[in-house]
Amino acid sequence: MSTMTTTPPRPHVPLSTRPPGSSYRRFKDRAATVALTGAMILAMIPLVLIIFEVTRRGIGVLNLDFITQTEPPPRREGGGYAAGFFGTLYIMALAVLMSIPFGIATAVYIVEYGPNRLTSTIRFFTDVMTGIPSIFVGLFVYGLLVIGWGGMGFGTFVGAVAIAVMMLPIVTRSAEEMLRLVPHEIRNASYGLGARKWQTIVHTVLPAAAPGLTTGSMLAIARGIGETAPLLLTAFGSGLIVTSLQGSPQGAVPMQLYRGATQPFEAGIDRAWGAALCLFLLVLAFTIVARWIGSKASTNG
Repeated sequence: MSTMTTTPPRPHVPLSTRPPGSSYRRFKDRAATVALTGAMILAMIPLVLIIFEVTRRGIGVLNLDFITQTEPPPRREGGGYAAGFFGTLYIMALAVLMSIPFGIATAVYIVEYGPNRLTSTIRFFTDVMTGIPSIFVGLFVYGLLVIGWGGMGFGTFVGAVAIAVMMLPIVTRSAEEMLRLVPHEIRNASYGLGARKWQTIVHTVLPAAAPGLTTGSMLAIARGIGETAPLLLTAFGSGLIVTSLQGSPQGAVPMQLYRGATQPFEAGIDRAWGAALCLFLLVLAFTIVARWIGSKASTNG
């Protein structure tokens, strides 16, 4: 006859005599939550104040004339930054053509044909370029193209080159990360069907990473559209609509904003506040679209 062993019941410990470890952990958790929430609120205070002040001062200036008319003399009210908007779009269109294809191509080489010494060097210089102040980029392009290499002078093209240099490392690093997220099984399946490497990259890898590549490109455009220092040394600025590619100073919203804010006349300062609000809305729009594309890609993935 087999005997059954039973586990003796655990003694009941009153609440008053239980160790306070669980209560202490809850206290630390609540304290950390309060501290982090307070830090987040403190960090957001300057941002909220800037948004409030720019909106308050600039909302009364924005109208159709502000977008379609050129800037009048500083003392005169009304008018707008049509030349700046046109110049910004012109420069950014050229900068996009220069930076995004080259940035994505560089990322493809790093991911698909690396690692080797060249890819390590490219990645190192890309990281360094990401942290270089924009004024250094402006000085570099100024010395290389404006007064050097034939003396091209100020203009749209050299301004676009300066902005493209600012955008290139952002596009390259974001594209590299997106390409690394493409599963190797997709590449192997393409190779198994007889596709060559370039065919796999063009028809399989790039379409799979397209939403992430678009997100990185949009964030780079949002960074480039608000740059001022490189354009001060390359495009120089103009209050008139300029269509020439090179040889004439080109306007841009950041430059007109800077010059309007530094003049002593109230009308010009008001137009500068309106330009600041326009730049804020443009950057916000590009950032929201980029985040939306990224969220849709992650959901579909």
